[in-house]
Amino acid sequence: MGTRPEIPPGTLYMLILKTLARVGPMHGYGIAQHIHRISGEVLEVEEGSLYPALQRMLIKGWVAAEWKQSENNRRARFYNLTSAGRKQLAREIQEFELVMAAVVRVIQPA
Repeated sequence: MGTRPEIPPGTLYMLILKTLARVGPMHGYGIAQHIHRISGEVLEVEEGSLYPALQRMLIKGWVAAEWKQSENNRRARFYNLTSAGRKQLAREIQEFELVMAAVVRVIQPA
């Protein structure tokens, strides 16, 4: 394969929220690494997508953030899932499952 598969449009919020729900508070780089690792190194979240998404999620109240020291003693912003974020995650998963079931119906052999 010459190109890396892209994260399907509309799923980045869900992937970030699920990562925070699974692991707990994390900094942006850690979130990206976790998604990459747990996806079998298929999905790669670029910084140019991740940090704007996290900022939008902060504004929406789905995550909260605080500055802390990272594992390598650097100052990093750690993101934590809020109760509103948990509710949004449930909505995101429900919508994703609905869309995926529809796609499967379309691509199944007749």
